[in-house]
Amino acid sequence: MKIKLVLCNLFLCFILFNCNNIDSDLITFEDDFEYSVDEFSDIKVLRYDIPGWENLTLKEQKLVYYLTQAGLSGRDIMWDQNYRHNLDIRNALENVYRNYVGDKSSSEWLSFEVYLKRLWFSNGIHHHYSNAKIKPEFNSDFLSNLLTDTNTILSDEAVEVIFNDSDSKKVNISKGVDNVLLSAVNFYGPDVTSNDVYDFYSQVKSPNPLKPLSHGLNSRLVKEDGVLVEKVYKSGGLYGDAIDEIIKWLELAHGVSENKPQADALSLLSSYYKTGDLQTWDDYNVAWTSATEGNIDYINSFIEVYNDPLGYRGSYESIVQIKDFDMSAKMAVLSENAQWFEDNSPLIETHKKKNVVGVSYKTVNVAGEAGDASPSTPIGVNLPNANWIRASVGSKSVSLGNIINAYNNSGSSGRLKEFVNDDLEYELELKHGKQADKLHTALHEVIGHASGQLNPGVGETKETLKTYASTMEEGRADLVGLYYLYSPKLQELGLVDDWKEMGTAAFDGYIRNGLMTQLIRLNLGDDVEESHMRNRQWVSAWAYERGLKDNVISKLSRDGKTYFEINDYEKLREIFGELLRETQRIKSEGDFAAAEALVEDYGVKVDQAIHSEVIERNMQFTGAPYSGFVNPVLVPEFNSENEIINIKVKHHSSFEDQMLYYSENFGFLESEK
Repeated sequence: MKIKLVLCNLFLCFILFNCNNIDSDLITFEDDFEYSVDEFSDIKVLRYDIPGWENLTLKEQKLVYYLTQAGLSGRDIMWDQNYRHNLDIRNALENVYRNYVGDKSSSEWLSFEVYLKRLWFSNGIHHHYSNAKIKPEFNSDFLSNLLTDTNTILSDEAVEVIFNDSDSKKVNISKGVDNVLLSAVNFYGPDVTSNDVYDFYSQVKSPNPLKPLSHGLNSRLVKEDGVLVEKVYKSGGLYGDAIDEIIKWLELAHGVSENKPQADALSLLSSYYKTGDLQTWDDYNVAWTSATEGNIDYINSFIEVYNDPLGYRGSYESIVQIKDFDMSAKMAVLSENAQWFEDNSPLIETHKKKNVVGVSYKTVNVAGEAGDASPSTPIGVNLPNANWIRASVGSKSVSLGNIINAYNNSGSSGRLKEFVNDDLEYELELKHGKQADKLHTALHEVIGHASGQLNPGVGETKETLKTYASTMEEGRADLVGLYYLYSPKLQELGLVDDWKEMGTAAFDGYIRNGLMTQLIRLNLGDDVEESHMRNRQWVSAWAYERGLKDNVISKLSRDGKTYFEINDYEKLREIFGELLRETQRIKSEGDFAAAEALVEDYGVKVDQAIHSEVIERNMQFTGAPYSGFVNPVLVPEFNSENEIINIKVKHHSSFEDQMLYYSENFGFLESEK
């Protein structure tokens, strides 16, 4: 038995941990943690630490390690989902980066480096936020010479697409076009249309209509001999090589799970990856939602549907989390009072949930991310997404505490000073802004997404509201948060010391961002495309217009600069409540025409004069508008019998080191066209 154990441990060390591939240039931070890693183009790359890691047991550390390895094993899936040529382009450009021995001080080479970094950050050749194809600042001749000099092969089609205008948008949700045909995202065959998708899924029925399956979530829809066929993501199916690696690590995680509910959920997730069965996916989500005990949790699989213009297909994502004990204890009060928030909301009575079930809210510290969550990461998550599971079982809401902390420790106040209306607004933002953001995230996730219900007989939101489903849901959750941010209930619950000051700062910040400062992320002349940006604009613009008669929000001009001043915070809260009521009605009734009017009239088009002004005012600041992260590296240590005896937290010294390390150690897929 002992010989078998030693051989098994050697086997694990060789094929699973790949010990010799761990970067020798990893660094540790004893005292002052360095949050900033790199900055290029419109991107700032940060790093985050894992508070409390040393307080975990070795078994817990192993669980985190196995789960992070499972997450990274699916990294290539996200690249291929984003665009059919992404993997080929990435592999070719990385080969050039490693092997080129020419002049690395030339402007063309420096532009090449920036282009590659931008691709790494976006998991492909389309911008992670705007969805527009990233334009290189070097020409095709230079790239051709690089490919030749490094003996790198890249197809003519892939080279051409880097420079031409085809596949210009990863996700195109514009009105009046075929959103599937004009989206470059690799969820559909190149000849599949939006009508094809709607017609296909109109014929697909769930065994239990009260518990609809998430049809299309884990597959690519293509035409074979003119017939639509789903290519399912599973072991032995599409992305099978990467999925087999994910399964391997999940099964190791199952062996060190903290409790039976957690183990049962991990077992179901492995089964889902093996079969691709959507009923198993729902069974897993029920088990995962119910598994609330323990210090470790995770998100892993094909989950968020923002990258599908029609909202069916999930992008691969992984986040591994460690409970933040102090903050979770403070924030659990929201979960405990979820029914009060629902009962006292301004919704139509029939749209309120009579029993808000199982809302679980925690502040967590991230230990590792991959896929759609990395390098650009959310700061809060609420899952699962299925409405019937939320209603009958509940949901888990988490705030990513160490990610928020890293953001807060990497910025400056210069841009804030430029766009606030007056000194009081500035002081209140400095005093309460971070707390207001945390509370809005918490209210958005745990109360907002859990609130409200569909009318009997109304289909899933992705079916009724179609391309507007995501922005309507995010706006609805934002409005729930806004409505309660300016409320004495938060102080009564012990969450804030001065609800009115904090709420004032929260309202100021939301309107300032929704009507002005988020525009720094767009090129002049662009429409708003991203769902969250759209919702912040339509919420703010609708509220501004609604309050014109009573001068609730003033648009001011001083020295050629525009400012917005809130004159009546109580009235603005009423307006937010009115819009929340209407937004929930639209969702509950599946009113597509109203959703289209709201988003198109207020959320898409940009005031070009203000946009131009904002860009000009922002030029004085060097800080990039987008931030993302490299992940910590978990490094196992072994005893003489090759058993893990400790796992240390280290860090890559550069963004490029981590990206190349990931490609070398987690590159399990060839391009799937």
